[in-house]
Amino acid sequence: MSEIDDEDMTILDRLEEAAREPAVRIGPENLRVLAELIDAGRPTGIIRMSVPGFEDEVNALIEASWQEDLSLQAAAAYLRGVAAGLEKAAVQVEPVWSGPTEHKVPVRATAQVLSGLVGRSRHELLLMTYSAKPYEPLREALAEALRRGVVVRVVVETLQGAGSAISGEEPAAAFHGLGVELWHWPVTRRPDEKGRMHAKIAVADRAELFVSSANLTQSGVNSNIEAGLLIRGGTAPERAAEHFDALRAAGTLERL
Repeated sequence: MSEIDDEDMTILDRLEEAAREPAVRIGPENLRVLAELIDAGRPTGIIRMSVPGFEDEVNALIEASWQEDLSLQAAAAYLRGVAAGLEKAAVQVEPVWSGPTEHKVPVRATAQVLSGLVGRSRHELLLMTYSAKPYEPLREALAEALRRGVVVRVVVETLQGAGSAISGEEPAAAFHGLGVELWHWPVTRRPDEKGRMHAKIAVADRAELFVSSANLTQSGVNSNIEAGLLIRGGTAPERAAEHFDALRAAGTLERL
């Protein structure tokens, strides 16, 4: 197969080829710094020195944008897009535990991870849990997220769906008064009477996914020995949110 001629490449193709390696070395945070300076029309000399230790990489990015005769706004938008792409591609996975821990082993606590994920959400938040009891730290974090304009959806099991496995109040009662969207899996939609809504996940802005054995209760978050994984970046968070969307669209999940 013959190599692609320069004439067959688009402006973005050529810019990507020239900017790929410098952008990766500089990293997402510094790319956003460059984008802000370029967008503000700062002098080229200041831009060149804005990321100490990466002057050659910055020069390469500037030269690439000049060569393609990009406007300042277009160059800044391109760098922001590259930064977002690099962050999404960089997958980070951390183990998370509830219950007793040994200080010699550095692990994240479920309560800390859950409150942090909710606190970082800016657009949408999805929670799924089998059992739920009022847990004030989570309720406070959800209330604050709602004040920020975050759309919060919570999927819970029901007493009817759980059979005799859950007693007391409906799990949904743990979220009453907050204004979140409550969803469930109707028993009439289940393949048989043994089916349960047993998923325990949290997804923030389709960018962070927390999968855990812990229910959203005081015991699950703090007291029990529970284990989970916090995943940042990659496709897993978005795929989890998309699966929820598909279940809603198909009518498998319904509003409470």
